[in-house]
Amino acid sequence: MPIDLRSDTITQPTLGMREAIAKAVVGDDVLGDDPTVQQLERYVAGLLGKEAAVFMPSGTMTNQVALRTHTEPGDEVILESQAHIYYYEGGGPAALSGVTCRLINGDRGVFRATDLAQVLRPSNVHFPHTKLVCLENTHNRGGGKIYPLVEIDAIAQLCQQHQLKLHLDGARLWNACIATDITAADYVKAFDSVSVCFSKGLGAPIGSALAGSNEFIQRARRFRKMFGGGMRQAGMIAAGALYALKHHRPRLQADHSNAQNLAKGLQSIPGIVIEPKTVETNIVVFQTASLSAQTLVERLKQKGVYVLAVGPKSIRAVTNLMVSAEQIQQVPHLVELALIET
Repeated sequence: MPIDLRSDTITQPTLGMREAIAKAVVGDDVLGDDPTVQQLERYVAGLLGKEAAVFMPSGTMTNQVALRTHTEPGDEVILESQAHIYYYEGGGPAALSGVTCRLINGDRGVFRATDLAQVLRPSNVHFPHTKLVCLENTHNRGGGKIYPLVEIDAIAQLCQQHQLKLHLDGARLWNACIATDITAADYVKAFDSVSVCFSKGLGAPIGSALAGSNEFIQRARRFRKMFGGGMRQAGMIAAGALYALKHHRPRLQADHSNAQNLAKGLQSIPGIVIEPKTVETNIVVFQTASLSAQTLVERLKQKGVYVLAVGPKSIRAVTNLMVSAEQIQQVPHLVELALIET
């Protein structure tokens, strides 16, 4: 059986989750009468300390609906330069919302309030109207880096001073909460909207949710429908997400421990460059000193280890529900063998 570390999106439903899905009571969610979807939305809103939430098929959709709900065409959105919203969502901000993106270079995905202050525009007819600031926690391309709450609070204060809305791409917020012992509600208190995902470390097959005020979510439902996210008997997939939230959040600590052990094992291999202290959650990014990343990825695949090249010399491995501690222990040895092949 392969050791699949390409992403935490490869997780498959557990037996208990499959049973919950099979027994889900369903209705027509577009018409507003799917009880399982409603239960999930209430549960998510409660966890996040927000008034309401809306269920959608993917995190890309929740993020893009959030942008469209907060803005009008021609507005400006401020993001970190490697943000998922900008980097991995198919040009959605321009295509779906007609907004421009102002980018800040952060430290592994994290910028500070002082960085934000430097890019805020004065009121002038020559400039787009800045409406929204987006943060990402944990940061995907930052190697699973956690956004410090003190920085979030400072950014939120600056946003309030300038009448800017603040959105969180919290696809891996649950990982940040487990790693810091900060509750989700405390972590997102300063945000006007929050996107969270169920199909990564939590192991549900499908789904994300967008949370915010009642007024915000009512407007977001219109854009969910417009973007094609209105689902009918969606309770069957909402049941998997609800099960994941109730049963799988504590187990994320195992993914974090596996990531630390993997990083420490890789550190001892000649030809691999990694600093274990940068591994804060479940994403491990390491460098090859000589081989191209793609060559090593292909060699590892032949040995049953699946990882992704994320740069010419950079490889990403993501620990997840489908990979055991025993399998993780095998990976450094297999990497070492792959490096010495001729």
